[in-house]
Amino acid sequence: MATIYDFALLDKQGNTVSLADYQGKVLLVVNTATECGFTPQYEDLQNLYTRFHGQGFEIIDIPCNQFGGQAPGTDEEIHEFCALRFGVKYDQFKKAEVNGKNELPLYTWLKREKGFEGFDSAHKLTPILVQMFDKADSTWRTSNDIKWNFTKFLINRAGEVVARFEPTHDTEDVAARVQALL
Repeated sequence: MATIYDFALLDKQGNTVSLADYQGKVLLVVNTATECGFTPQYEDLQNLYTRFHGQGFEIIDIPCNQFGGQAPGTDEEIHEFCALRFGVKYDQFKKAEVNGKNELPLYTWLKREKGFEGFDSAHKLTPILVQMFDKADSTWRTSNDIKWNFTKFLINRAGEVVARFEPTHDTEDVAARVQALL
């Protein structure tokens, strides 16, 4: 059975980083974008990192330009934007795809481990968003693909996926789940 430690990513300079380097940590893997309506979540992520990093928590930030072209910059431009605007100090990796034939093997595994269970009940999707999802993929309601930027996967200290949070999920609930694993 695979764990997150069986995968590697490229850092923003293009160097291979084994996720085994994070062994024993609680991880939050998130696909991000700098020009998205959810971009303010960078601040929430940094707050989580600041709050829990000393207890063994890490964030693995993988910018992705697949959703509306909302991460158009280079890896360095994305990093500079996040550092200057949101004070991001957690690890940011090379921009990558999370769906489709060029998706990272890590995302193939993450989606297999925790599929799409719907958006939280407190968030009503706008008709425009539903229409956009329908146009992009008529099977989006039942597909395990990532639906949008800022989808998060929570990984326990054993390297297993324990939760998936869609971008609309309440950050305080994410924080509570992280804290329970620490």
